[in-house]
Amino acid sequence: MTLKLVIMSDLHLVPEGEISNTLDTAERLRQAVDSVNARHADADMVILAGDLADLGEAEAYARLPDLIAPLAMDTHLMLGNHDDRPTFLEVFGGGYADENGFVQKVVDTKGFRIIMLDSTEPGLVGGRICDSRLAWLQARLDEAKNMPVIVVLHHHVARLQTQVDRIRLEQPEKLLAVLKTHPDIRHVISGHVHITTTAIWQGIPFTTIAGGHYSAKLHLESAPGHVKLVDGPGQYGVVLADDEACLVHFENFIDGHHEIHRENFGRLRAPRR
Repeated sequence: MTLKLVIMSDLHLVPEGEISNTLDTAERLRQAVDSVNARHADADMVILAGDLADLGEAEAYARLPDLIAPLAMDTHLMLGNHDDRPTFLEVFGGGYADENGFVQKVVDTKGFRIIMLDSTEPGLVGGRICDSRLAWLQARLDEAKNMPVIVVLHHHVARLQTQVDRIRLEQPEKLLAVLKTHPDIRHVISGHVHITTTAIWQGIPFTTIAGGHYSAKLHLESAPGHVKLVDGPGQYGVVLADDEACLVHFENFIDGHHEIHRENFGRLRAPRR
């Protein structure tokens, strides 16, 4: 029996009538939803792994339910550094928060435990998992010693050796130490960095998904100049897991390569159609 997950990230929704960094993020999400329904309607669930809104505005969050309503499977929401936790909970309800107020949860299905971990900290672009969240994670892992585990969080954990490492998860070795107490961590999957990467750190596999907003071209930290930002791909991950393996595919629902110049960054009115 195969578990199939679709993981989206970095939606960056804005209020009606606006665009973000030259991109109509609501239209891009509509295309992602259409792609999932057309190509992966047999998925067990969809996880939206943070940066749901561009600036954490209630008006942006209010657009999300209608945009994802056509999805044919259960959908789970997570937060990223662009999100605002109190505003999100006002719009979607306090039931999304755990006992400590964090937007994180566990889903057990098809013999797997899927842990959605809140790595967002107010005022930080990078991520933080405080002691209470680490304790919550440890408890959820201890409950599932005999189950394979997939962890999803917004911020990247493994060092990528690019300029984005300055906005990496703080003290990632603490998270790694907790993960290593479990005998079968199949994958740790993130968004945040707008680029597709894979890594193995001390035996645990880590992946990042480019997401639905702009994408970043590879630019190692030793390279001169600045990273080039482009309008594609719009991408989500497709995870296939069974008794033997855990596989992550990258589905590009939008192709693109046009550069977005930094002077065009920011929020603009949407063009008339």
